[in-house]
Amino acid sequence: MKEPMTKYGYEKLSKELEYLKTVARPEVAKEIDAARELGDLKENAEYHAAREKQAHIERRIAELSDILSRAVVVDPTEHAHNRVAFGSTVYLIDLDSDEEIKYTIVGGPEANPEKGLISYNSPLAKALIGKEVGDEVEVNLPGGEKVYEIDKICYEDICFT
Repeated sequence: MKEPMTKYGYEKLSKELEYLKTVARPEVAKEIDAARELGDLKENAEYHAAREKQAHIERRIAELSDILSRAVVVDPTEHAHNRVAFGSTVYLIDLDSDEEIKYTIVGGPEANPEKGLISYNSPLAKALIGKEVGDEVEVNLPGGEKVYEIDKICYEDICFT
C-alpha cells in the first residue's frame, strides 16, 4: 500500500534512517563489544541492555525502510482544494457545540493531532476526503459519534515543528 507524505515527512524519515544506519548502529555494536569484554554474558546486564537497544534500532530501521519504500511524496500546493484532499486544511464546525476546529490532512508519519495534523488514514480524515464546503460529516471517534459541518477547505503552509 502506498504511503503518501509531504516532502518534509519524507526527508525527516530519510534523515532518521540515515542516522540509525550510520551512527546508532555502529555505536551499539561498540557497546556490545565492550560489554562482551566484561565477561560472563549470561549475567552481563550491559551486554543484554546493548543487545536490546540493537534489536530496537534494527526494528526501527526495518520499519523506516518499509515506509520509505512505499512513500509517495505529494505536494499539496498542486491541488485546488475545492474538495478535501491530502494536504488540505479543513475548518469544521462541531454541530453539537458550535466549536470551530481546524485540521490538516498529512501522512501517517507526520501526524500530530495536538497540532491539528491528522493522518489521512485516521477515521476523521477518511470521512472528510472528497467532501466539499457545506457537507456534513458523521464520524465515529474514540470519544463517540461526532457530526461536523465543513466550513472551509484551503491550503495553508503546514507547520510541522
